[in-house]
Amino acid sequence: MDVMGDKATLFESGRFVQPYDAEPARDELADMGEAGEETRLALAAQSGDAEAASVLGAMLLRRGDLDGAEPHLRAATAAGDRAAANNLGVLLHQRGYPEEAAGWWRIAAVAGSAAAAHALGRHHRERGDEPAAEYWLRQSAEQGHVLGAYALADLLEHRGDVGAEHWMRAAAERGHREAAYRLARALDRAAGHGDEAGGDSGAAEAEQWYRQAAARGHRRAALQLGAILEKRGELKEAGRWYLTSAKDGEPRAACALGFLLRDAGDSESAAVWWLRAAQDGDGNAANALGALHAERGEPQTAERWYRAALAAGDDNGAYNLGLLCAEQGRTAQAEQWYRRAAYAGHREAANALAILLLQNGDTSGAEPWFSKAAEAGSVDAAFNLGILYAGRGEEEMALRWYERAAAAGHAEAALQVGIARLREGDEQEAERHLRCAAGGGSAEGAYRLAALLDARRPPEPAHELGEIVQEKTECEEWYERAASQGHRRAQVRVGMLAAARGDVVEAARWYQAAAEAGSRNGAFNLGLLLAREGSEPEAAVWWARAADAGHGRAALRLALVYARRGELAEGQRWADRAVALGPAEVSERAGRLRDALREELSA
Repeated sequence: MDVMGDKATLFESGRFVQPYDAEPARDELADMGEAGEETRLALAAQSGDAEAASVLGAMLLRRGDLDGAEPHLRAATAAGDRAAANNLGVLLHQRGYPEEAAGWWRIAAVAGSAAAAHALGRHHRERGDEPAAEYWLRQSAEQGHVLGAYALADLLEHRGDVGAEHWMRAAAERGHREAAYRLARALDRAAGHGDEAGGDSGAAEAEQWYRQAAARGHRRAALQLGAILEKRGELKEAGRWYLTSAKDGEPRAACALGFLLRDAGDSESAAVWWLRAAQDGDGNAANALGALHAERGEPQTAERWYRAALAAGDDNGAYNLGLLCAEQGRTAQAEQWYRRAAYAGHREAANALAILLLQNGDTSGAEPWFSKAAEAGSVDAAFNLGILYAGRGEEEMALRWYERAAAAGHAEAALQVGIARLREGDEQEAERHLRCAAGGGSAEGAYRLAALLDARRPPEPAHELGEIVQEKTECEEWYERAASQGHRRAQVRVGMLAAARGDVVEAARWYQAAAEAGSRNGAFNLGLLLAREGSEPEAAVWWARAADAGHGRAALRLALVYARRGELAEGQRWADRAVALGPAEVSERAGRLRDALREELSA
């Protein structure tokens, strides 16, 4: 019998045991299920059949019976069986004799055993002999050994060798799940730094390899695949992969699944997965649990989970503890937690700390923290620095930080830049920034944009009250957006435009909304509208509200109303108020009316 025969025949016979640290593979002896097979092999081995001794030794080695396997493997090895030499090396390595194991692996590898070459390469790498490791791993990989290909790729990747991808791909194509995962990660990184077309292609290929690794039970690949699908909006499939990964013990997947469930409105199920992830040491999940309990009004439980997040190394835990303490009025503790997170590099904690110091009057202490947070990318901190410098009268520095925050999408910062550009007379830039502010939800931005557009449009023909015109200009649409957000001047302006269109009901609605929010102009205009409609007593009520808030024209209107009614003393009182409030032409008219009423009263 040629025991040094074809390696494929030997491998398929079940005589090669995978070396240590190998990825689990199909058991080639599974089909030998009957107990009698072992008896048959033992009898053949006793009669001097080296191949039977080799197969029996491999069977016992797989079972963990090292004492039973060793004599059979040594006998087969002595007869020149390379599979037995490889397996004897595996056995000796498991017993703690690595040098002796390497000797047998070398014999088997020289005889053509790819498995032994892989094991020998691993042995040399562990001892720092990379040239020898590469030589034997390459021998194994070139013979098609999947573990050899993966180990060679790992070695080359560690050295930064471009050939690593070729062997990683070779291992992945032969079904090595870790190779498929690492290949996907490499393609992901390349896609992130490549051109757009190449990036899309690389990302698509990466997804395929993640899918292959995940299908073979790789939990981190399932996590990555879930993240890709979630980003693409394929939430149902993303959830399935997160669930697969989480069930396999990946805490990050359990955490991600929790967020997916929370966003779907199932907070109870989300909490179950967050709890599982947090108990496995996931700080993000612990923070999520803390936030959930804080929302439920359970601050003590929230604090416990925030502390657990911090213990897991998540600096968000300290930041969230600061927020919790601040909400409870525990300012000193809040500052302590903010500082801890800020010193660890948490930019929003640095911003929060600066705000807290500013509220306590420590401007000099706040500024460096605002700067640190802003330089780290906190948009809110950049805006706050702008406010800080503006308060000092350092307009140029303030504008610089406002522009930085505005470029990152901060609506109120864009508003400030827009106002500055208006002061400079640069209407085009002002409009651009005001549109950003308005689009970002700034009511003042929407109002100022509307006012800018309003000033440009030609005058429109007047309409009779009650004659409704449906068309609205862009500026009116922006006024309405600001008005719907509670901007009082915008509400007054929308009312005026509605009145100009002849829409009395709409005008009255907006004037009243502004008046009830404290706008004296809104109250005055509502009074005018009611007076034109013949409801002077009701108009007087709104004029009184406007006059009490300091509106001179409203006071003059009231003086005229009471004069016409013959209530001269009351008319004189409101005329006095109008004189004091102004403006100049109102004061002049009110003065003449007051004098006339005084003469009438003294007559």
